[in-house]
Amino acid sequence: MKEKSHKLLAEEMQRISVSDFKNAEKLPLCLIVDSVRSLHNVGSFLRTADAFRLEKVWLCGITGTPPNAEIHKTALGAEESVCWEYVANTSELIERLSREGWQICAIEQVSGSHSLQDFPFDTQARYALIVGNEVMGVSQEAVDASDCCIEIPQFGTKHSLNVSVTAGILIWEFARRFEYGRRFTTP
Repeated sequence: MKEKSHKLLAEEMQRISVSDFKNAEKLPLCLIVDSVRSLHNVGSFLRTADAFRLEKVWLCGITGTPPNAEIHKTALGAEESVCWEYVANTSELIERLSREGWQICAIEQVSGSHSLQDFPFDTQARYALIVGNEVMGVSQEAVDASDCCIEIPQFGTKHSLNVSVTAGILIWEFARRFEYGRRFTTP
């Protein structure tokens, strides 16, 4: 017979405070948001970045920034915990991060892309994942400046996923490969 389960209360989850989050070890992973229109998607990126302790979220081009009520609606305060910065030019940011040693990966369906499950992951690397506009995807200029492109295999009739869903899948897979559960412990 199945033991009864109860939904955990916030206090039972033992989440860290915003100040503890800011000082906690982060995954060597950042997200570059290339001209995403939806403020709800931006909030979702920030909330996912909080959940997996990403190093930073870069908001680029036409992407909206906090403070904003629509972003807050989906971020649920993650805009206060996650380190984020606005940079107008995505290509200049990619160039800078490349010089700093980040592996730049555009999340886009292109010829020669790596399927996510076959991506040659390196636990010693620092990764910057680029997600793009809801209609146009990652700009060709950003694709050209990237070290590689990754795509998520799909089997239905649609050719793409919502950009915040895509980011969530990629971030989870990278966190899993970085052995997220072993890397961090709750204080």
